[in-house]
Amino acid sequence: MAEENGEQADPEQQEGSDSDGPPDQGDDEGGVIFILEKASLEAGKVGKTYQLLNCDDHSNFLRKHKRDPALYRPDIVHQALLAILDSPLNKAGRLKGLYVKTDKNVLIQVNPHIRIPRTFKRFCGLMVQLLQKLSIRATNGSDKLLRVVKQPVTRHLPVGARRVGMSFSAPKVVQLKDYVAASGPKSTTVFVVGAMAHGKIEADYLDDFVAVSEFPLSAACCIGRICNALELMWGIL
Repeated sequence: MAEENGEQADPEQQEGSDSDGPPDQGDDEGGVIFILEKASLEAGKVGKTYQLLNCDDHSNFLRKHKRDPALYRPDIVHQALLAILDSPLNKAGRLKGLYVKTDKNVLIQVNPHIRIPRTFKRFCGLMVQLLQKLSIRATNGSDKLLRVVKQPVTRHLPVGARRVGMSFSAPKVVQLKDYVAASGPKSTTVFVVGAMAHGKIEADYLDDFVAVSEFPLSAACCIGRICNALELMWGIL
């Protein structure tokens, strides 16, 4: 990050020991893991305070530093996180992992039990705190609700889990309920969704790359379709 934009997590100083690895998948219950790629989460020093840079509040600041304001859309990852964490899928305990990878190469692990702020302003404040402190703990315990972890993200994924990238530009369009049913109710699938304003995900760890509509969808809408298909397969109402 440019010096004038302040301090945030250094990818070389991320949390986690060398013993970190894939989560224990000892039970037979199927689940899902979401990875939100290319999220715009960048803290900058605007005036005397650090703020999460976004196109609405910091367009002049960004242009001054020769940045394109249209690329600074943290609202996209905020909406995507709410779509995942609010879903019946998560409340039924089927969300086995949630990660956010920023466009500045910072990897964030999100505890499925966290309650993300509903308002964008409070969300921005929480993200600035995370990028500076590297972790956020629960107020009533020692559990870490958010933390910056070591890369690559594949070290945190269960062995054998199918990794599926989602994009409108993917070579094939699938009927999602049939697609997830083909993997079976006891499998764990990793869905990788772009959380940026423009472009497509570029991840070299994918097993498949699909589209779920003939039309471009927002990240939150795409996630809603994934959750609905999985909830149908698992009988979650």
